[in-house]
Amino acid sequence: MSTSKAKTPQTMKPATAAKKLGILLSAAPAEFQEGVISRDELNALQADPPAWLAELRRVGPHPRQVVAARLRVSASGLARAGITGPLTTAEIEALKAENPDWLEREQAIRNKVRQEELRLKQQRAKA
Repeated sequence: MSTSKAKTPQTMKPATAAKKLGILLSAAPAEFQEGVISRDELNALQADPPAWLAELRRVGPHPRQVVAARLRVSASGLARAGITGPLTTAEIEALKAENPDWLEREQAIRNKVRQEELRLKQQRAKA
């Protein structure tokens, strides 16, 4: 007869959980930054975000990937523009309103890349 061990919950570092939640770890509460997060806790945070998480998602500061997505540019495009740190929602909206040349250029580059990826995907599907 085999004995079954109790399953240990899958856990992750706070940095991994923050990335999965789309938040900046340094802006999260200390108890989140210092603890270990289980998969169940992460799922609960995603399903029913507490006030601090909802606020962070709404106003930021946001990590680079979120900033890039909200500006519809790549993370590399942000780096080329000299934006290396996190931005708040207000700063992102101000950039959108200002619509500098670099933003238009990077959005055009991203659109071309996506069109090319789509073309290649369709080409592979035909083959």
